[in-house]
Amino acid sequence: MMQFIKQLFTWWNGSTINTRFHIWRTAMRVGEDELGNVYYESRDGKRHVQYADYAEASAIPAGWHGWMHYRVDTPPSKENYQAREWQKSHLPNQTGSANAYFPKGSLNNPEDRPKVTGDYEAWSP
Repeated sequence: MMQFIKQLFTWWNGSTINTRFHIWRTAMRVGEDELGNVYYESRDGKRHVQYADYAEASAIPAGWHGWMHYRVDTPPSKENYQAREWQKSHLPNQTGSANAYFPKGSLNNPEDRPKVTGDYEAWSP
């Protein structure tokens, strides 16, 4: 019951029921990635993704990202796509966690920020 209520009213826990119905009615399933996300393409060429879990755009693998953004015409499910050695696997957004990045000089990082080099001179009134 709780899953139904989440699908009815929230979009960040996957798609709403209305969105699922619209995609089901207007688009054709193209493939699925290793994270469980399902990809669709509508008759007019629009591309959609149904996230397996929490709706996070960074959860789309590199091959599918290229297809979703119209950089390639062939989806990875219809070709033997191999990720390049320099492509990293998905890492969820670390903001708000212990692994969050804090640059030098931020309030959460006690290290001093490096001095500015070059021809920049700070304005002083």
